[in-house]
Amino acid sequence: MKITDVQACVIGRPEQRSGGSVWTFVRVYTDEGIVGTGECSSAGFMSGVFAVKEIVLKYRDRLVGENPLDVGRLYEMMRRWGRYSGGSGAPTMFAITGIENALYDIMGKTLGVPLYQLLGGKFRDRIRLYADCHAGETHTPEAYAEKALAVLDEGYSAVKFDVDHGGVGKLDQWNWTVGAKEMTHVIDLITATREAIGYDIDLAIDCHGQFDMPSAITLAKAVEPLRLMWLEEPLPAENLEALAQVRSSTSTVICTGENHYSRFDFIEMLERKAVDVIMPDLAKAGGIAEAKRIADLADAHYVPVAPHNVSSPLGMMTACHVLASIPNFLVLEFHGRDVSWWEEMCVGDRPFIRDGWMEVSEAPGNGVELNDEVAKGLLWEGDQYFD
Repeated sequence: MKITDVQACVIGRPEQRSGGSVWTFVRVYTDEGIVGTGECSSAGFMSGVFAVKEIVLKYRDRLVGENPLDVGRLYEMMRRWGRYSGGSGAPTMFAITGIENALYDIMGKTLGVPLYQLLGGKFRDRIRLYADCHAGETHTPEAYAEKALAVLDEGYSAVKFDVDHGGVGKLDQWNWTVGAKEMTHVIDLITATREAIGYDIDLAIDCHGQFDMPSAITLAKAVEPLRLMWLEEPLPAENLEALAQVRSSTSTVICTGENHYSRFDFIEMLERKAVDVIMPDLAKAGGIAEAKRIADLADAHYVPVAPHNVSSPLGMMTACHVLASIPNFLVLEFHGRDVSWWEEMCVGDRPFIRDGWMEVSEAPGNGVELNDEVAKGLLWEGDQYFD
């Protein structure tokens, strides 16, 4: 079997309350008619929405003629080819992720087995999800509590809220120090949410790296009685030593990782003891095999994995196969509750989410495919759909 073509296109809409909902999809074609589809994050406004697609297409000439089943070798070839152009970071790792996911889809279809079988089998049949609620309709404790209760009616056993963009009491938009008024408001938001849902439901809080160290420590210590599932990115992602200091100061669980790529980033994070939970984004961290390696590293440090996820059903199912195959999986994010077309853009065993869980597909390969008719309608302006 040989690769005959590699194509990519950008699909989605910049939905305000969904974290973007714009993805780069990759298709790898073979001379035996088997086609693999992979998904990866789009680079966003900093690099341009087509940045990842352009990198995918630059790899095309090097991949045509190769055996698509040599996934490990092709991954390492791509990583080395990209070394001198940001090969271990965004958006190059995003592109490699999409291609590698498509190659695994081909392998599963060729062998007639679901992806998780290629990773050593599964520990679990379904994947527990938490609902990313973003915020309340307003930035008040009452609105946060109301939103949380509404989500619980959908069957979720865990929820997450953002506390970094209320702006209550903020005196200087450039200073990440949180003053008394703002800190009191943030703590009130978290407390009201916890009181509304009780302690049978897990609660995570996302700071999006918007606090400085003294503010992060103050917040983490203040919410210790609320027993959070985790406090996410209380500091920016760059300084792991600072994050380790926050972690060592509190019993609140600290989580980060969505802006780290490949096992090499996570080695340092784990060795510095900077986190209690890691959250790699499996749509941009290097692909299926790399995600498994990251999880294995975490397992060696007795650290659970709770991936960041803003993917379509296709990319989310890819993550589910990986998470089914590792022992130290905790919970997976669902970011698309507010996207009306999220489920319709793909075909598979629908509904994809049932009562806060996602069943791992037993179909060969990924088990989820793009709904071409719907996806074409969501094609980014100026782009061209697959052949």
